[in-house]
Amino acid sequence: MNWTAQDMDTYLQQIEYIDTLIVPLLKVETTPGDMKRSASSSEFLMHLTMFIETQFKGRMMLMPPFAYTTSTDLTEMAATLSRDLSVAPFKHVFFLTTDSAWTSIKVDGEVIWLPSIPLENMDPQLRKTIIEDQLRQALPRFMEKWSEQ
Repeated sequence: MNWTAQDMDTYLQQIEYIDTLIVPLLKVETTPGDMKRSASSSEFLMHLTMFIETQFKGRMMLMPPFAYTTSTDLTEMAATLSRDLSVAPFKHVFFLTTDSAWTSIKVDGEVIWLPSIPLENMDPQLRKTIIEDQLRQALPRFMEKWSEQ
């Protein structure tokens, strides 16, 4: 389910079945030398999160991405997100990112870091295969959390 009015109506009707929230975390580089890499990472992460949402539509809600710049205090951002999301009725919260800095930040939820793969010059079939491979790497983390009762 996406964070849209239409999907939210469905979510509110089926709230007991949709127990997982996916939160994409996008680092936005603003220096000219890093902007292309940053855009490529964002593109990769958004393709991946949309694919995950499609695969688990009846189980997950996909939030809009949280974008931040290099000067953002990640510890403060993590504390704010943890506090704000603690009132949401989701049993499991996963933060997906291509920024390895998040692996050392304490946040309520599970951080899944995946290295960015440039997709912009790939043909659509190869891109789909790469995204599927990345989901297979993240899937054990989802399954482990879902099996905890």
